[in-house]
Amino acid sequence: MHLLIPFAGRRTPACQAVLSRLQLPNLDALLTRLAVLHDDTQPDTTLSPPHERALARAFGLEGADGLIPWAAREAQRTGLSRAGSNEPWGVFTLCHWEVAIDEVVLDDPADMAIDEAESQALLEAARPFFQEDGIVLRRSGAPGRWLARGEMFRSLPSASVDRAAGRPISEWAPLTDALKPLRKLQNEMQMLLYTQRVNDERIARGVPPINSFWLSGTGVLGTAPSAAEGPTVDTSLRTPALRDDALAWTAAWQALDAGPVAELLAAYRQGTAVQLTLCGDRSARQFGVQPRGPLGWVKNLLNRTQATTVLASL
Repeated sequence: MHLLIPFAGRRTPACQAVLSRLQLPNLDALLTRLAVLHDDTQPDTTLSPPHERALARAFGLEGADGLIPWAAREAQRTGLSRAGSNEPWGVFTLCHWEVAIDEVVLDDPADMAIDEAESQALLEAARPFFQEDGIVLRRSGAPGRWLARGEMFRSLPSASVDRAAGRPISEWAPLTDALKPLRKLQNEMQMLLYTQRVNDERIARGVPPINSFWLSGTGVLGTAPSAAEGPTVDTSLRTPALRDDALAWTAAWQALDAGPVAELLAAYRQGTAVQLTLCGDRSARQFGVQPRGPLGWVKNLLNRTQATTVLASL
């Protein structure tokens, strides 16, 4: 059993402020019994957040920062690409860019509530524009999320949606020479989307229009096959963490502690080999069972680290 928890630690003001008051008895008990197996700590400016790096490691995926080939992996697993084809892919996530006075902010695409009919209608409208640039669009298993094949994505690093959501796009997609072709496509799409009936209907319903897309998951799948199964990923902390909603983040953590974390602790007590990966803005820390003698066990109990201390360090 392996449980991976993104946004377990958050370095935003509100979430940091409530850490000392978090009561997580099951996580405390579990961390006392486990040892650190792997620690990946990098600056919080990486394009690939810690939970994506940890998940890629579990799957055996290779890629530099911003080039973990999530799209290529999905294309191969869904039959859109052949094994060993070396095709470059990316993910286009439909979204809403909120234009402010001095910046443009990427609203969280998870809040867009795009249905399959809207996604497919916009894909068909957009397809010719992308074909002119040698990009082939394909639907994915999630509405509002397209897979795109094109040479542009072979070595173009891209920031995860989980890094950019709720932030100015200039922080995660600065207007560099490498990104100019992408910005051209985004500008063309913005003009196209403005004319679409889908958006007229969304505005009439009082929901944000779809006015752009976010590129992520770029790169090429390596020759080594990726693992079919990875850890169980619990994303319940994601939304409150991105919103820096301390009350909701606290409630989500308490539910996690009483649910999946308690189940992992029970499995450990029954003799199951368990692993837990906690991810924050900078670090992904993997905990697991390591054999140790009686002295090591007593030492660990005497020097136990509170869960909140671990979360604060992520």
